[in-house]
Amino acid sequence: MPTALIFDLDGTLIDTLGDFCVVLNRVLAELALPAVTRDFVELTVGQGSEHLIRSTLAHVGGDADLYECAWAAYQAHYAAINGEFSAVFPGVLEGLEKAKQLGLPLACVTNKPAAFAKDLLRRKGLAGYFNEVFGGDSFARKKPDPMPLLKTCEALGTLPGDTWMIGDSSNDAKAAAAAGCPVVLVSYGYNHGEPIRAVPAHQHVDRLDQISYGPVSHV
Repeated sequence: MPTALIFDLDGTLIDTLGDFCVVLNRVLAELALPAVTRDFVELTVGQGSEHLIRSTLAHVGGDADLYECAWAAYQAHYAAINGEFSAVFPGVLEGLEKAKQLGLPLACVTNKPAAFAKDLLRRKGLAGYFNEVFGGDSFARKKPDPMPLLKTCEALGTLPGDTWMIGDSSNDAKAAAAAGCPVVLVSYGYNHGEPIRAVPAHQHVDRLDQISYGPVSHV
């Protein structure tokens, strides 16, 4: 049994691609640049807002010097629509409730800025499940660096080996492996276009409420 659970946010708890698409395309329109597609956004999210904006500018042929302007516009637009074009994935509420009933402390660790993450969880009715919420600006480094997970274990008062990471991408798996946390991966998220079941994990599940909280195999 784990002693605590750490959840990723985008692609694991909430389908936020709609928010990203709307915000990015509003920013690009202001800069007189071409729009991006949902497929591009799905392949690009997961490594923080800075990476997303820089990758988007490069993709549409925008000058790298536009980054600061794009970042400011992105912040404003995201704050205005956060959650409006997003939806909680099926099985998430049931999965979180199941974890809470087991008495496990829960944390959310995302590369999304912390203020946006907390507001999104609140708007979607999930905030009450989490003891801690940390974003990409909470620590000096982001996932796939292990620092966010190790710092979250410290905040929860749990050992990494007893703290499971639940995510949707190889980024989450790399962070968990480096931190020494067992990882559970969901099949429905955003893994940069790569098959998630090819990424080694303690479990692969199609819904959060399918997670089995048994012992971790070390075979």
